[in-house]
Amino acid sequence: MDQDSEGDATGADRPLAGKTVLLAHPAWHSCGSHQVFVSQAQAYRSLGASVLSLAVADAPGATAGSGQHTAYLAASGDLEADVRFFAGMPLLRVLEVDFLRAARKWLHGDFASILIETTKLAAIPDALAAWPRIDLIHCNHFFCMPAALRLREKHHCPVLLDSHDLQARQYVLRNEAGWTLKPPARFEDMLAIELEAMKAADLLVHLNKDEAAAFQKLLPEARHALVYPAVAPISAGPGGDDLIMIASANYANFLDVSWFLTEVLPLAPEVSVKILGNIKGAFKLRAPSLLSKHAALFHGRIDDLDAAYRNAAAILLPTTQGHGISIKMIEALSSGAPLIATPHAFRGSGLDPATFANVALASDAAGFAAALRRAAASKAEALTDRARADTRGAYERIFSFEAYRKALLKLSAPFFAA
Repeated sequence: MDQDSEGDATGADRPLAGKTVLLAHPAWHSCGSHQVFVSQAQAYRSLGASVLSLAVADAPGATAGSGQHTAYLAASGDLEADVRFFAGMPLLRVLEVDFLRAARKWLHGDFASILIETTKLAAIPDALAAWPRIDLIHCNHFFCMPAALRLREKHHCPVLLDSHDLQARQYVLRNEAGWTLKPPARFEDMLAIELEAMKAADLLVHLNKDEAAAFQKLLPEARHALVYPAVAPISAGPGGDDLIMIASANYANFLDVSWFLTEVLPLAPEVSVKILGNIKGAFKLRAPSLLSKHAALFHGRIDDLDAAYRNAAAILLPTTQGHGISIKMIEALSSGAPLIATPHAFRGSGLDPATFANVALASDAAGFAAALRRAAASKAEALTDRARADTRGAYERIFSFEAYRKALLKLSAPFFAA
């Protein structure tokens, strides 16, 4: 493309200038999915497109102007769209027959049914409904598809769907951690709802290798693309004395940290580690005695997580549970710090961690404890040129913003040209 007299506004660096992209996504923040939404907005805008954001609430009564809307906006200021909209289901619509039917299933742990029905009943803002032109809808999570399809009816534009892992697996894991009526919702039933919603998309986008392979087998007639997420890098610091573990309060992380405390640490009791993040709350609820025994290790949420990574002697990834690609694994890669990790920490990434000089792999508790003792004994010898570390190079090739931007242009450009 030629550049005009105003610079490269319509040039090769901004090939989507003049186009409008709508991002439809759950009204979530402070999670891995939210970081994907943020990256999408940044990437499309950097390519020249105007970006509209439609945040869809997943609970009845969370409508535009509500307290939930205000709280969401306050916590998601990093999502930089040209115009932001919020949609939610009015509370009185809980009395509708289809919603009551879905709610009954939800009592048995069927999150697929309740989320689809909630989005179907969400009120699209009048200003968005009247928007003159949308060229592409990039939808996130299968249950946001009803909102995306209503807008596609008007604009006759393609819809890309980011699947964000196979959600039925996540719902089963959630039900294992929580309370439901018997019998619990079946994986097969929730998966069927998920797949039916996905079929309407013009292209299915997957964030990790395992997810892509699973959906290609489940939906062989659909078009698929693998696009790894962009994750903001941790600056490569000089390192310090701390052996750290980052963990938020989800069930998979609770199981991982429990394994570390009960199986690994007793084999290396002389090693001091720091557990950072709000995982402490999960232990208060699920394992108070284990928390009491190891209370000194839990340091809670910290404001400067970047500094914690930069100053760590090594980062621990004792990952035994979970599905989908791990955002904290990608953050750890970007730091260039030495890692002690299980193979499962790299799930879905397509990486072979055995090839990284600064990764100590351990497939069992004894191996992890041995690596922990070695790291504690050699802190002074830890890699100092972390900007050149093997893991940092892998991050820049696969998970950097520039890599994501190029991948997003490659998959979306044909739809704009059609």
